[in-house]
Amino acid sequence: MGRNEASLLALDPVEAVAAEARALEAQYGNATTEEILRAALDTYGDRIGLVSSFGADSAVLLHIVAKIDPHVPVVFVDTRKHFAETLRYRDELAERLGLTDVRSVTPEPEDVAAADTDGALWLRDNDRCCHIRKVLPLARALKGFDAWISGRKRFQSAGRSVLPVFEPEEGRIKVNPLAAWSAADIIAHMKEHDLPRHPLVAKGYPSIGCMPCTDKVAEGEDPRAGRW
Repeated sequence: MGRNEASLLALDPVEAVAAEARALEAQYGNATTEEILRAALDTYGDRIGLVSSFGADSAVLLHIVAKIDPHVPVVFVDTRKHFAETLRYRDELAERLGLTDVRSVTPEPEDVAAADTDGALWLRDNDRCCHIRKVLPLARALKGFDAWISGRKRFQSAGRSVLPVFEPEEGRIKVNPLAAWSAADIIAHMKEHDLPRHPLVAKGYPSIGCMPCTDKVAEGEDPRAGRW
């Protein structure tokens, strides 16, 4: 790296994070999931957390992380619109895997009072509802972290087909250790380690979000067809 480039990185934190992501991707982009996670946890220490929806296949990533370090902070955004089954699954899975630092974050009461007095904002403006109930709480929860771990995978959508393992996002490193996994890989890992599925999966919900914005999916449909 030349002196001018080094100076640019020192002055431009956005480019510095992008360069950091490129370096990590070059070194670990083709590594195993466990190698990726160990590298991320070693690199960022207590400045990295895992964000989990405790949804249909969340148990896989939580299981692998728990084997490496069950004390990694796990952030769950409780929108106050989740299925009761999701909240019970969160608690049961955390206990089973021995996770010691599950942090449930909620929307600010003032934000909800200002924009969603009747609780039906999701029906009028679901993007704004998500912003108040998911985006803002997550942003607050990630303060103090330099990196976070996501369960996103390339097979989930066309937009994720070239998903890197390490990517820059809003001044942080986002780690996608399951990027290369297939749906079959997920199912095989669940079976091999006897991990419990979210109880709504058996009722026809292969992708699970907030209760008002999640519906059952017909056989043969895209798994995310039931999500708004």
